[in-house]
Amino acid sequence: MKEFKRILNIKLPDKQSAFLWGARKTGKSTYLKTRFPNSIVFDFLKTDLFFKISKNPAVLREMLLAKDKSLLKYPIILDEVQKVPHVLDEVHWLIENKGLRFILCGSSARKLKRGHANLLGGRAWRYEMFPLVTAEIDNFNLLRGLNHGLIPSHYLQNSENAKRSLTAYVQDYLKEEVFAEGLTRNVPAFSRFFDAFGYSHGELTNYANIARDCGVDSKTVKEYYQILVDTLMAIRIEPFKKRQSRQVITKAVKYYLFDVGVAGCLNKRYLMEEKGTEFGKAFEHFLLMEIVAYRSYNSYDFRINFWRTKSGLEVDYVIGDGETAIEIKGTNHVDVRDLKGLFAFMDTYSPKRSIVVCNEKERRIHGKIEIMPWREFLHELWDNNILK
Repeated sequence: MKEFKRILNIKLPDKQSAFLWGARKTGKSTYLKTRFPNSIVFDFLKTDLFFKISKNPAVLREMLLAKDKSLLKYPIILDEVQKVPHVLDEVHWLIENKGLRFILCGSSARKLKRGHANLLGGRAWRYEMFPLVTAEIDNFNLLRGLNHGLIPSHYLQNSENAKRSLTAYVQDYLKEEVFAEGLTRNVPAFSRFFDAFGYSHGELTNYANIARDCGVDSKTVKEYYQILVDTLMAIRIEPFKKRQSRQVITKAVKYYLFDVGVAGCLNKRYLMEEKGTEFGKAFEHFLLMEIVAYRSYNSYDFRINFWRTKSGLEVDYVIGDGETAIEIKGTNHVDVRDLKGLFAFMDTYSPKRSIVVCNEKERRIHGKIEIMPWREFLHELWDNNILK
Protein backbone atom coordinates (compact mmCIF):
# COMPACT_ATOMS: atom_id res chain seq x y z
CA MET A 1 0.00 0.00 0.00
CA LYS A 2 1.17 3.52 -0.78
CA GLU A 3 2.84 5.30 2.11
CA PHE A 4 1.88 8.90 2.74
CA LYS A 5 4.31 11.41 4.18
CA ARG A 6 2.53 12.50 7.34
CA ILE A 7 2.66 16.04 8.66
CA LEU A 8 2.78 14.97 12.30
CA ASN A 9 6.32 15.44 13.56
CA ILE A 10 7.22 13.88 16.88
CA LYS A 11 10.55 15.23 18.14
CA LEU A 12 11.56 14.10 21.61
CA PRO A 13 14.51 15.59 23.49
CA ASP A 14 16.52 13.46 25.91
CA LYS A 15 14.46 12.00 28.76
CA GLN A 16 11.16 13.07 27.17
CA SER A 17 8.37 10.55 26.51
CA ALA A 18 5.09 10.92 24.64
CA PHE A 19 1.58 9.58 24.19
CA LEU A 20 0.32 9.19 20.62
CA TRP A 21 -3.44 8.84 20.44
CA GLY A 22 -5.65 8.39 17.41
CA ALA A 23 -8.66 6.47 16.16
CA ARG A 24 -8.08 3.01 14.73
CA LYS A 25 -6.41 2.73 11.31
CA THR A 26 -5.38 6.37 11.11
CA GLY A 27 -1.78 5.22 10.59
CA LYS A 28 -0.17 5.52 14.04
CA SER A 29 1.79 2.26 13.95
CA THR A 30 2.98 2.80 10.38
CA TYR A 31 4.06 6.33 11.23
CA LEU A 32 6.03 5.24 14.31
CA LYS A 33 7.82 2.45 12.47
CA THR A 34 8.84 4.91 9.76
CA ARG A 35 9.72 7.76 12.12
CA PHE A 36 11.59 5.59 14.67
CA PRO A 37 12.94 2.62 12.69
CA ASN A 38 15.49 1.66 15.38
CA SER A 39 13.06 1.62 18.28
CA ILE A 40 12.06 -1.50 20.20
CA VAL A 41 8.33 -2.13 19.68
CA PHE A 42 5.94 -3.95 22.01
CA ASP A 43 2.62 -4.51 20.24
CA PHE A 44 -0.11 -5.50 22.68
CA LEU A 45 -2.35 -6.64 19.85
CA LYS A 46 -0.14 -9.76 19.91
CA THR A 47 -2.05 -12.14 22.13
CA ASP A 48 0.97 -13.84 23.71
CA LEU A 49 2.60 -10.53 24.67
CA PHE A 50 -0.70 -9.12 25.90
CA PHE A 51 -1.31 -12.03 28.28
CA LYS A 52 2.29 -12.11 29.46
CA ILE A 53 2.39 -8.41 30.38
CA SER A 54 -1.19 -8.31 31.69
CA LYS A 55 -0.42 -11.14 34.09
CA ASN A 56 2.84 -9.63 35.29
CA PRO A 57 3.67 -6.04 34.15
CA ALA A 58 7.14 -6.34 35.72
CA VAL A 59 8.11 -8.59 32.81
CA LEU A 60 8.35 -5.47 30.63
CA ARG A 61 10.99 -4.00 32.94
CA GLU A 62 12.92 -7.27 33.03
CA MET A 63 12.87 -7.59 29.24
CA LEU A 64 14.08 -4.03 28.68
CA LEU A 65 16.84 -4.18 31.26
CA ALA A 66 18.17 -7.25 29.44
CA LYS A 67 18.49 -5.33 26.16
CA ASP A 68 21.77 -3.92 24.88
CA LYS A 69 22.13 -0.30 26.02
CA SER A 70 22.66 0.85 22.44
CA LEU A 71 19.04 -0.11 21.69
CA LEU A 72 17.70 1.78 24.69
CA LYS A 73 18.86 5.17 23.47
CA TYR A 74 15.87 5.23 21.11
CA PRO A 75 12.28 5.75 22.32
CA ILE A 76 10.60 2.45 23.20
CA ILE A 77 7.21 2.07 21.53
CA LEU A 78 4.31 0.45 23.36
CA ASP A 79 1.48 -0.02 20.85
CA GLU A 80 -2.17 -0.37 22.01
CA VAL A 81 -1.06 0.57 25.50
CA GLN A 82 -4.64 1.10 26.69
CA LYS A 83 -5.04 -2.69 26.72
CA VAL A 84 -2.55 -3.06 29.61
CA PRO A 85 -3.09 -0.05 31.91
CA HIS A 86 -0.94 -1.32 34.79
CA VAL A 87 2.17 -1.45 32.63
CA LEU A 88 2.34 2.34 33.00
CA ASP A 89 3.65 1.96 36.56
CA GLU A 90 6.62 0.09 35.12
CA VAL A 91 7.04 2.75 32.43
CA HIS A 92 7.05 5.43 35.12
CA TRP A 93 9.77 3.58 37.06
CA LEU A 94 11.92 3.10 33.96
CA ILE A 95 11.64 6.77 33.04
CA GLU A 96 12.57 7.94 36.54
CA ASN A 97 15.26 5.42 37.38
CA LYS A 98 16.78 4.42 34.06
CA GLY A 99 16.21 7.53 31.95
CA LEU A 100 14.40 5.58 29.23
CA ARG A 101 12.06 7.27 26.77
CA PHE A 102 8.72 5.82 25.65
CA ILE A 103 6.11 6.48 23.01
CA LEU A 104 2.83 5.11 24.30
CA CYS A 105 0.44 4.59 21.42
CA GLY A 106 -3.26 3.79 21.47
CA SER A 107 -6.75 4.58 20.33
CA SER A 108 -8.12 5.89 23.62
CA ALA A 109 -7.04 7.08 27.04
CA ARG A 110 -10.57 6.48 28.38
CA LYS A 111 -9.86 3.00 29.70
CA LEU A 112 -6.64 4.22 31.33
CA LYS A 113 -8.47 7.04 33.08
CA ARG A 114 -11.38 4.83 34.15
CA GLY A 115 -8.94 2.31 35.60
CA HIS A 116 -7.02 5.07 37.42
CA ALA A 117 -3.90 4.16 35.48
CA ASN A 118 -0.67 6.08 35.93
CA LEU A 119 -0.69 8.75 33.20
CA LEU A 120 2.89 9.71 34.08
CA GLY A 121 2.11 13.06 35.68
CA GLY A 122 3.20 15.29 32.81
CA ARG A 123 6.28 13.21 31.94
CA ALA A 124 4.83 12.45 28.49
CA TRP A 125 3.79 14.97 25.84
CA ARG A 126 0.51 14.36 24.04
CA TYR A 127 0.28 13.95 20.27
CA GLU A 128 -2.68 12.93 18.13
CA MET A 129 -2.87 11.28 14.71
CA PHE A 130 -5.78 12.16 12.43
CA PRO A 131 -6.90 10.66 9.13
CA LEU A 132 -5.15 12.02 6.07
CA VAL A 133 -5.33 15.71 5.27
CA THR A 134 -5.08 17.26 1.83
CA ALA A 135 -1.51 18.46 2.41
CA GLU A 136 -0.47 14.79 2.64
CA ILE A 137 -2.17 13.65 -0.59
CA ASP A 138 -0.96 14.24 -4.14
CA ASN A 139 -3.76 15.10 -6.58
CA PHE A 140 -6.47 14.96 -3.92
CA ASN A 141 -9.87 13.93 -5.29
CA LEU A 142 -12.69 15.65 -3.39
CA LEU A 143 -15.52 13.19 -4.13
CA ARG A 144 -13.26 10.24 -3.36
CA GLY A 145 -12.31 11.86 -0.06
CA LEU A 146 -15.91 12.60 0.91
CA ASN A 147 -17.19 9.13 -0.05
CA HIS A 148 -14.27 6.93 1.02
CA GLY A 149 -13.12 9.09 3.90
CA LEU A 150 -9.54 9.93 4.74
CA ILE A 151 -8.47 6.83 6.65
CA PRO A 152 -5.42 5.92 4.53
CA SER A 153 -6.44 2.41 3.47
CA HIS A 154 -10.03 3.49 2.75
CA TYR A 155 -9.05 6.47 0.60
CA LEU A 156 -6.95 4.29 -1.69
CA GLN A 157 -9.55 1.59 -2.30
CA ASN A 158 -12.04 1.39 -5.14
CA SER A 159 -15.61 2.41 -4.34
CA GLU A 160 -17.00 -1.06 -3.64
CA ASN A 161 -14.13 -2.07 -1.36
CA ALA A 162 -14.19 1.29 0.44
CA LYS A 163 -17.91 0.85 1.16
CA ARG A 164 -17.33 -2.61 2.62
CA SER A 165 -14.32 -1.43 4.62
CA LEU A 166 -16.27 1.47 6.12
CA THR A 167 -19.11 -0.84 7.15
CA ALA A 168 -16.64 -3.25 8.74
CA TYR A 169 -14.86 -0.35 10.45
CA VAL A 170 -18.07 0.81 12.13
CA GLN A 171 -18.88 -2.72 13.27
CA ASP A 172 -15.33 -3.35 14.49
CA TYR A 173 -15.35 -0.06 16.40
CA LEU A 174 -18.48 -1.09 18.29
CA LYS A 175 -17.10 -4.55 18.97
CA GLU A 176 -13.48 -3.79 19.80
CA GLU A 177 -13.40 -0.23 21.07
CA VAL A 178 -16.63 0.01 23.04
CA PHE A 179 -17.99 -3.40 23.94
CA ALA A 180 -14.75 -5.39 24.32
CA GLU A 181 -13.19 -2.61 26.41
CA GLY A 182 -16.26 -2.51 28.64
CA LEU A 183 -16.95 1.17 28.06
CA THR A 184 -20.68 0.52 28.27
CA ARG A 185 -22.75 -2.43 29.48
CA ASN A 186 -25.93 -1.71 27.54
CA VAL A 187 -24.88 -2.98 24.13
CA PRO A 188 -28.28 -2.69 22.36
CA ALA A 189 -28.86 0.88 23.56
CA PHE A 190 -25.42 2.06 22.48
CA SER A 191 -25.90 0.42 19.08
CA ARG A 192 -29.18 2.30 18.65
CA PHE A 193 -27.49 5.51 19.76
CA PHE A 194 -24.69 5.04 17.23
CA ASP A 195 -27.25 4.64 14.45
CA ALA A 196 -29.13 7.72 15.68
CA PHE A 197 -25.91 9.71 15.61
CA GLY A 198 -25.97 9.38 11.82
CA TYR A 199 -29.00 11.64 11.36
CA SER A 200 -28.01 14.12 14.11
CA HIS A 201 -24.40 14.38 12.95
CA GLY A 202 -23.23 17.98 12.65
CA GLU A 203 -26.61 19.33 13.81
CA LEU A 204 -27.63 21.00 17.07
CA THR A 205 -27.81 18.13 19.54
CA ASN A 206 -31.07 17.43 21.35
CA TYR A 207 -30.19 14.86 23.99
CA ALA A 208 -33.83 14.27 24.96
CA ASN A 209 -34.89 13.36 21.42
CA ILE A 210 -31.99 10.95 20.96
CA ALA A 211 -32.61 9.43 24.40
CA ARG A 212 -36.22 8.75 23.41
CA ASP A 213 -35.10 7.01 20.22
CA CYS A 214 -32.57 4.88 22.10
CA GLY A 215 -34.78 3.96 25.06
CA VAL A 216 -32.45 5.47 27.67
CA ASP A 217 -32.35 8.73 29.63
CA SER A 218 -30.64 11.96 28.58
CA LYS A 219 -27.81 11.49 31.08
CA THR A 220 -26.92 8.17 29.46
CA VAL A 221 -26.96 9.73 25.98
CA LYS A 222 -24.55 12.42 27.18
CA GLU A 223 -22.29 9.66 28.48
CA TYR A 224 -22.48 7.89 25.11
CA TYR A 225 -21.37 11.06 23.35
CA GLN A 226 -18.53 11.36 25.83
CA ILE A 227 -17.44 7.82 24.95
CA LEU A 228 -17.19 8.90 21.30
CA VAL A 229 -15.12 11.95 22.26
CA ASP A 230 -12.85 10.01 24.63
CA THR A 231 -12.19 7.29 22.06
CA LEU A 232 -11.35 10.01 19.50
CA MET A 233 -14.23 8.98 17.26
CA ALA A 234 -15.89 12.38 17.54
CA ILE A 235 -15.27 15.99 18.45
CA ARG A 236 -17.63 18.38 20.21
CA ILE A 237 -18.10 21.92 18.90
CA GLU A 238 -19.47 24.45 21.39
CA PRO A 239 -21.41 27.63 20.53
CA PHE A 240 -19.53 30.92 20.51
CA LYS A 241 -20.28 32.78 23.76
CA LYS A 242 -18.22 35.96 23.74
CA ARG A 243 -21.26 38.08 24.58
CA GLN A 244 -24.49 37.02 26.20
CA SER A 245 -27.59 37.58 24.13
CA ARG A 246 -31.07 36.14 24.26
CA GLN A 247 -31.04 35.96 20.49
CA VAL A 248 -27.97 33.70 20.27
CA ILE A 249 -27.90 29.95 20.94
CA THR A 250 -25.44 29.32 23.78
CA LYS A 251 -26.26 25.86 25.17
CA ALA A 252 -26.79 23.37 22.34
CA VAL A 253 -23.63 21.73 20.96
CA LYS A 254 -22.70 19.88 17.78
CA TYR A 255 -20.81 16.60 17.38
CA TYR A 256 -18.82 15.53 14.33
CA LEU A 257 -17.26 12.13 13.67
CA PHE A 258 -13.50 12.09 13.14
CA ASP A 259 -13.77 10.99 9.51
CA VAL A 260 -16.11 12.16 6.77
CA GLY A 261 -16.28 8.67 5.24
CA VAL A 262 -17.34 7.04 8.51
CA ALA A 263 -20.04 9.70 8.89
CA GLY A 264 -21.25 8.96 5.35
CA CYS A 265 -21.39 5.26 6.14
CA LEU A 266 -23.53 5.90 9.22
CA ASN A 267 -26.11 7.98 7.37
CA LYS A 268 -25.90 5.86 4.20
CA ARG A 269 -24.69 8.74 2.05
CA TYR A 270 -22.97 8.37 -1.30
CA LEU A 271 -22.26 11.46 -3.40
CA MET A 272 -22.35 11.34 -7.18
CA GLU A 273 -21.62 15.03 -7.81
CA GLU A 274 -20.31 18.14 -6.11
CA LYS A 275 -23.65 19.79 -5.36
CA GLY A 276 -26.74 19.39 -3.24
CA THR A 277 -27.57 19.41 0.46
CA GLU A 278 -25.75 16.18 1.31
CA PHE A 279 -22.64 17.33 -0.52
CA GLY A 280 -22.76 20.60 1.44
CA LYS A 281 -22.89 18.77 4.79
CA ALA A 282 -20.01 16.46 3.89
CA PHE A 283 -18.01 19.41 2.51
CA GLU A 284 -18.48 21.35 5.75
CA HIS A 285 -17.42 18.32 7.82
CA PHE A 286 -14.35 17.69 5.66
CA LEU A 287 -13.11 21.27 6.04
CA LEU A 288 -13.69 21.21 9.80
CA MET A 289 -11.46 18.15 10.17
CA GLU A 290 -8.72 19.87 8.15
CA ILE A 291 -8.84 22.80 10.59
CA VAL A 292 -8.85 20.48 13.62
CA ALA A 293 -5.83 18.52 12.32
CA TYR A 294 -4.01 21.74 11.42
CA ARG A 295 -4.50 23.02 14.98
CA SER A 296 -3.19 19.80 16.54
CA TYR A 297 -0.22 19.24 14.23
CA ASN A 298 0.97 22.81 14.80
CA SER A 299 0.40 22.67 18.58
CA TYR A 300 -1.99 25.63 18.47
CA ASP A 301 -4.71 25.99 21.09
CA PHE A 302 -7.26 28.26 19.41
CA ARG A 303 -10.91 27.40 19.98
CA ILE A 304 -13.25 26.31 17.20
CA ASN A 305 -16.89 27.26 17.81
CA PHE A 306 -20.04 27.83 15.80
CA TRP A 307 -22.36 30.84 16.04
CA ARG A 308 -26.10 30.70 15.52
CA THR A 309 -29.02 32.95 16.33
CA LYS A 310 -32.47 31.74 17.26
CA SER A 311 -33.71 33.19 13.98
CA GLY A 312 -31.39 30.85 12.05
CA LEU A 313 -28.47 33.11 11.11
CA GLU A 314 -25.27 31.09 11.43
CA VAL A 315 -21.53 31.07 10.97
CA ASP A 316 -20.12 27.57 10.66
CA TYR A 317 -16.78 28.10 12.42
CA VAL A 318 -15.60 30.93 14.64
CA ILE A 319 -11.91 30.71 15.41
CA GLY A 320 -10.25 31.82 18.66
CA ASP A 321 -11.89 34.76 20.38
CA GLY A 322 -13.78 35.68 17.24
CA GLU A 323 -10.78 36.84 15.20
CA THR A 324 -11.74 34.73 12.17
CA ALA A 325 -15.20 33.76 10.96
CA ILE A 326 -15.48 30.97 8.38
CA GLU A 327 -18.61 30.01 6.46
CA ILE A 328 -18.63 26.84 4.33
CA LYS A 329 -20.72 26.72 1.17
CA GLY A 330 -20.74 23.73 -1.18
CA THR A 331 -22.07 25.83 -4.02
CA ASN A 332 -20.05 26.86 -7.06
CA HIS A 333 -21.59 30.33 -6.91
CA VAL A 334 -21.88 32.21 -3.61
CA ASP A 335 -24.87 34.57 -3.65
CA VAL A 336 -25.28 37.60 -1.39
CA ARG A 337 -28.06 35.67 0.38
CA ASP A 338 -25.42 33.15 1.49
CA LEU A 339 -23.63 35.91 3.39
CA LYS A 340 -26.38 36.92 5.83
CA GLY A 341 -24.91 35.03 8.76
CA LEU A 342 -21.44 36.44 8.22
CA PHE A 343 -22.76 39.99 7.90
CA ALA A 344 -24.69 39.63 11.17
CA PHE A 345 -21.64 38.23 12.96
CA MET A 346 -19.42 40.98 11.55
CA ASP A 347 -21.81 43.68 12.72
CA THR A 348 -21.62 42.36 16.29
CA TYR A 349 -18.03 41.14 16.69
CA SER A 350 -15.93 42.78 13.93
CA PRO A 351 -13.65 39.80 13.18
CA LYS A 352 -10.28 40.47 11.59
CA ARG A 353 -11.10 38.10 8.73
CA SER A 354 -14.38 36.83 7.35
CA ILE A 355 -14.05 33.99 4.85
CA VAL A 356 -16.45 31.96 2.72
CA VAL A 357 -14.90 28.67 1.61
CA CYS A 358 -16.71 27.34 -1.42
CA ASN A 359 -16.57 25.48 -4.72
CA GLU A 360 -16.08 28.56 -6.88
CA LYS A 361 -13.09 28.56 -9.23
CA GLU A 362 -11.73 32.05 -8.61
CA ARG A 363 -11.00 34.00 -5.45
CA ARG A 364 -12.86 37.28 -4.97
CA ILE A 365 -13.78 39.83 -2.30
CA HIS A 366 -17.30 41.03 -1.53
CA GLY A 367 -17.06 44.03 0.77
CA LYS A 368 -14.94 42.77 3.67
CA ILE A 369 -15.71 39.10 2.99
CA GLU A 370 -13.11 36.92 1.25
CA ILE A 371 -14.67 34.29 -1.01
CA MET A 372 -12.13 31.50 -1.50
CA PRO A 373 -12.08 28.26 -3.51
CA TRP A 374 -11.57 25.40 -1.07
CA ARG A 375 -8.26 24.27 -2.58
CA GLU A 376 -6.83 27.76 -2.21
CA PHE A 377 -8.12 28.01 1.36
CA LEU A 378 -6.51 24.70 2.34
CA HIS A 379 -3.24 25.57 0.62
CA GLU A 380 -3.05 28.81 2.59
CA LEU A 381 -4.17 27.07 5.78
CA TRP A 382 -1.33 24.54 5.69
CA ASP A 383 1.10 27.32 4.68
CA ASN A 384 0.15 29.09 7.95
CA ASN A 385 -1.49 32.04 6.21
CA ILE A 386 -5.04 31.64 7.56
CA LEU A 387 -4.96 30.67 11.27
CA LYS A 388 -2.19 30.79 13.87
